[in-house]
Amino acid sequence: MDLQRFKANLALRLFAWRYIPVIGFCAPVIEEMNAKALRIRIPLGWRTRNHLGSMYFGALATGADLVGGLLVMEKGRARRKKVHFAFKDVQGEFLKRPEGDVQFDCAAGETIDAMIDAMSRACPAHTRPVAYSLDVGVLSCGTTALVECNDAWALGFYK
Repeated sequence: MDLQRFKANLALRLFAWRYIPVIGFCAPVIEEMNAKALRIRIPLGWRTRNHLGSMYFGALATGADLVGGLLVMEKGRARRKKVHFAFKDVQGEFLKRPEGDVQFDCAAGETIDAMIDAMSRACPAHTRPVAYSLDVGVLSCGTTALVECNDAWALGFYK
């Protein structure tokens, strides 16, 4: 693991356990992070497994919300702005039961940049759906499964 990703994972763990313990409990790992996209993985284990042996819906929702929210936070930090975002709605479709570690991808970096730029000019909160390609859920056996999901947030600046 490279140093930048190690630091990002450490910061995620500290943030999660301090502010949103359910994220820390799910033990997400940042697999890839760049200006356009973010990929995290939530391991299937005793913390995230349901009685059927697949990943619990709460852990899936946590991963879906986290992958986009973390990208928003990183974009704000890079611009030295405190970007406030609130979960607004979600739509999802289960394609197959996730019976292994699940990977969550958000490739909405450019959309998030445009939203932050629009807020910088206009200042009121903006609401726009941001899609996650959760159909890229990868099981430990290497097959693709999971859900397709779209989240939307309201974004704004805070002091």
